[in-house]
Amino acid sequence: MQLRFKPFELQLKHTFTLATSSRTTTPVMLVELEHDGLIGYGEASMPPYLGESHETVARFLKKVDLSGFNDPFRMDEILEYVDQLETGNRAAKACIDIALHDLVGKILGQPWYKIWGLKPENTPYTTYTIGIDTREVVIEKTKEAAEFKMLKVKMGRDNDKELIETIRSVTDVPLCVDVNQGWKDKHEALDMIHWMDEKGIVFVEQPMPKEQPEDMAWLTAHSPLPTIADEAFQRIHDIPKFKGVYSGINIKLMKSTGMREAKKMIDVARALDMKVMIGCMTETSCAISAASQLSPLCDWADLDGALLITNDVFEGMKVIDGKVTLFDLPGIGVVKR
Repeated sequence: MQLRFKPFELQLKHTFTLATSSRTTTPVMLVELEHDGLIGYGEASMPPYLGESHETVARFLKKVDLSGFNDPFRMDEILEYVDQLETGNRAAKACIDIALHDLVGKILGQPWYKIWGLKPENTPYTTYTIGIDTREVVIEKTKEAAEFKMLKVKMGRDNDKELIETIRSVTDVPLCVDVNQGWKDKHEALDMIHWMDEKGIVFVEQPMPKEQPEDMAWLTAHSPLPTIADEAFQRIHDIPKFKGVYSGINIKLMKSTGMREAKKMIDVARALDMKVMIGCMTETSCAISAASQLSPLCDWADLDGALLITNDVFEGMKVIDGKVTLFDLPGIGVVKR
């Protein structure tokens, strides 16, 4: 198997503002894994908070030697080898995992949702993200998202109620909110959640800092809405310790090291009676389509990352009437433009 990679910069349609930062671009690494004339595509997306960059991912990928693996179907063995090369580098590992899944699916001539025996009609609606911005821009973004049946609102600054009221002046679709650790006091957080419960909010993602698990457990116990772990949660070994701390988890391929571990995460979360969301970073349709193969197993999806950029180099999963829609393209379901 031959591994090739090149850096790429995603251009965002709007400035993307969270509780702690803003950006207009996201670095990614595009990967190709070739075997017997077939090419599997992969991607590493590197928003700043992950601590990865073009340089760190390139350094990691240069260490990867797949010359000893002549059979792509030895997926567990290959990905265990990749995982043990370094302790971190989750996005770098994910791009190889995605490319390998794409390659093996193409050899089999089937998409992964079929290989896993999943029903495409069971995919959830995906949210569309509204970032923190001025009232005028928030209204514009909300109108642009008219086809979506659920919106995700970034929060965590001093204008949270104003954001919700602004969106509610335009639409009455269900909302979920992502606070990105922006609330520090559990009592104030609970007051806000009760207020949001009356505004048609479905769940609250990462309301408090990941360093405050006791406060989060108290908040989850008293909250009328489900609480979802994001920044606090990275890999599969994190899940059991969050039982009772959060109502559910947000799985992202760039955190889980790819599709292989993400599917195992879903199984563990379900065994612990936890909710599951499949999410994303700002990504091309490559990584988005890979994550969408798992979406029939999930309660919610936040797979709008490719819709937030202007320079997607792939075509893959489509959002039709707000719903994640899977096709019969083999592998992860993408073609290169």
